[in-house]
This record gives sequence, structure tokens and C-alpha cells, in this order.
Amino acid sequence: MPRTMHTDIIELRRYRLKPGTRQTLIDLFDREFIESQEECGMSVIGQFRDLDDADSFAWLRGFADMETRAAALGTFYTGPVWARHCDTANGTMVNSDNVLLLRPTSSATGLATPAHPRPAGVNTASPHSLIEANICSLAPGKASGFAAFFAEKLRPVMQACGADILAELITETADNSFPRLPVRDGETVFVWLSCFNNASDYATFTDRLACHPDWQHGLAAEFDQWLWRPRETLRLAPTTRSHVR
Repeated sequence: MPRTMHTDIIELRRYRLKPGTRQTLIDLFDREFIESQEECGMSVIGQFRDLDDADSFAWLRGFADMETRAAALGTFYTGPVWARHCDTANGTMVNSDNVLLLRPTSSATGLATPAHPRPAGVNTASPHSLIEANICSLAPGKASGFAAFFAEKLRPVMQACGADILAELITETADNSFPRLPVRDGETVFVWLSCFNNASDYATFTDRLACHPDWQHGLAAEFDQWLWRPRETLRLAPTTRSHVR
């Protein structure tokens, strides 16, 4: 477990995998790529199966700032652990460039350090929780305005319907400090992460939201007017050693 959960800079990384290889990557990741990255100065926040795409793997990685990110990534990707296992990891992937570079909307909306330590071994049972990641594409310059709209109108309704909102994030506009790993440039996004105890609680939340009077009487339409394209919702299942669970 890292001493602090770095959340000033967060990568949301999504990998397109070759069919049938996801468990191979998860087993390798949970065994070899958690402590070895954190020893280089970053936080491995969480890693997940995409419940709606059997060939997709998503994970979150955090840094104290952009300078720390450059140094930590440089250390890891030139180090011995990556050298030993990069061929196996890369061999599972079709591509790994679907990466959003994000930061919290405020000091209060980053990811908190989880209350419980990450499981030490890969043989523990996977959690039953479900993490929802919502990705909202916005017009340039609209991130702060949408963050205010979310805080004032959307967040209270989501919470009233049962969502435990873990973080609210917007695009980090600084130049990519480690160009060896590409990120999605030229986009403006708002991402929020929510946690549910299990799939049943998530289903209850979606039903409550659809029936909420504010959602029905204008909020859904107002939300949609902010978006450049339809919201992307990821339903994510934490792996055995995911810290966020």
C-alpha cells in the first residue's frame, strides 16, 4: 500500500486486448506491476475488467504532479521488472493508446486513499463491487462550467439515488510529460467515478435515477445539452488486488 494515494494527476488507461488474453494480463499485472510501479513513485489506484467488453482492461494510475510522473514513468519503463515482462504484457494488447490524462476538479474531489490495504496476494477472492466510470466529452473551455453544474445539480441526485461518488476529474491540459506513452490530446472531458456494493445495488441505482423527478423533469435534458457526443459509461469489476474496490 502506498503511503499516499497520489491523485493530483490521474491516468485512466484502457487497453484493447487480443481475444482470450485478458486474464493473462490481469494475472501478470496483479503479480508484477503493482508494487514495482509504486516503488518508482506512483500509485496504482485500481485495475478492472470491463463488464461489457471481454477484450478490454482498464486501470487508474496516479501521480503527485506532472514532473513526478515523468520521473516515475522513466524509472519504471527502463527498469528490470518491465524489461522482464514487457513482451508478455504487450503480447496481450491490440493497442494501449486510449489514455485520458486527468486531474481533480478541486482539492475535495480526488480519489481518497482507500480505508483498507490492498490484498497482498493474488489468491484472495475478487470483490463483488462495481465501479462506474462516466466519460463526458465537452466543448473546449467548458470543463469548469460543467464541473460546477455537476456539483450543484447532478451530484446530489446521483447520491440520492445511491451512488457513492469516488472522484470528479477533468482533463489535465499540461503537455504530456512522458511522450513515450501517448495520451488523448486535444480533448476536453469530465469523468466521474462511482462505487456500488454489487451489481444489484447498481441496478437499483439506475432504476431510481430514471424515476427521479429532477431527472425526468429537465435535468436529463440539461445534462445532455452539455455533451459533444453521448456519454460513455463503463461498468468495471475490480480485480483481486485492485486498491479501489
